[in-house]
Amino acid sequence: MMNKVGGLARAIYIVLAIVAGFVAMGGLNVALILVVLGLIAGLSMPRERLVLAMVAVVALPMIGTALSTIPAIGAQLSAVMGNLQMAIAGAAATALAMLMYELVMDGVMGLTGSAATGGTAATAR
Repeated sequence: MMNKVGGLARAIYIVLAIVAGFVAMGGLNVALILVVLGLIAGLSMPRERLVLAMVAVVALPMIGTALSTIPAIGAQLSAVMGNLQMAIAGAAATALAMLMYELVMDGVMGLTGSAATGGTAATAR
């Protein structure tokens, strides 16, 4: 269920980022909506995509700057890249927070000695 919600949030923020780059949405706080959708999408982000998402957050402003030199639609493409950056940053923040929580919980359970080992001492050899 969470994968479906996260996938839907991801699809919505991609479409909204593109549309908001080309169409002025006066009464709508697009940045807030993109970040919230990104936070929701981050709940279902696989670990393998976390590093890629963080690289995308760093690279998207540079890509937007490069695209802004295109004469007719450069400003709109740059806005799309900025919108995507906000949404992906929200998703990466959620995924990173979940990873940090799991690391802390593993460390605390390791200190108390109650961590699940998945078997007996004889099977670990």
